[in-house]
Amino acid sequence: MERPLWIEPDWPAPPGVRAASTLRPGGVSADRYASLNLGGHVGDDPGSVAENRRRLAAALNLPSEPVWLSQVHGIQAVRAEVLDERVADAAYTRAPGVVCAVMTADCLPVLLCTRDGGAVAAVHAGWRGLADGVVEAAVAAMGGRDLLAWLGPAIGPEAFEVGGEVRAAFVRKDAEFAAGFRAAGEGRWLADIYRLARVVLNRLDIDAVHGGGWCTHGCPGDFFSYRRDRVTGRMATLIWRE
Repeated sequence: MERPLWIEPDWPAPPGVRAASTLRPGGVSADRYASLNLGGHVGDDPGSVAENRRRLAAALNLPSEPVWLSQVHGIQAVRAEVLDERVADAAYTRAPGVVCAVMTADCLPVLLCTRDGGAVAAVHAGWRGLADGVVEAAVAAMGGRDLLAWLGPAIGPEAFEVGGEVRAAFVRKDAEFAAGFRAAGEGRWLADIYRLARVVLNRLDIDAVHGGGWCTHGCPGDFFSYRRDRVTGRMATLIWRE
């Protein structure tokens, strides 16, 4: 039996909203990029990336080519169908057939949709973007009301060691973020990016938050991890309206 190419989010998305978060197996990339690497910016053979993207589109029966962003760990949220605005860390759309996508290899992918299915978004939330407000920017772009969220595969709380400056960036924003950090000794902290994201979403009055609980760092057979391997591929998390 072939291994699946993706995780199908388990969340109460309305009819007509489709989503997926890719796994590592199932592609043609070799060596450190083996095998379903979807990132064209990480040093992999461009032909292999193109074939991996073709396989993904066929397997998911995508209605169009995903909108691949140039992610910069910022807070810009763009309307996916606007082709001249691709330097961003979140994409949203209200148009059917437009596929929003973000790429990750430890950072947290966040999917958002309105309860009526009229708008969807994909967000790339590394710790910096999460602290600076990328989720807030995406929620504001969508109108900010009646939203569901799904948290995709990211580095887990036992592996995500950070310095005190990372904790400070969150805690000076709201003391509630302190619960997302556990002391690791010598000024280091273990960060729970899932918990931090839930605090952000709850602050935005989004209490229907699903997913979470993976660790990309600890599952090399299923996920790429930049922190574990440095030179590696990227997974994609996608959402669209039929």
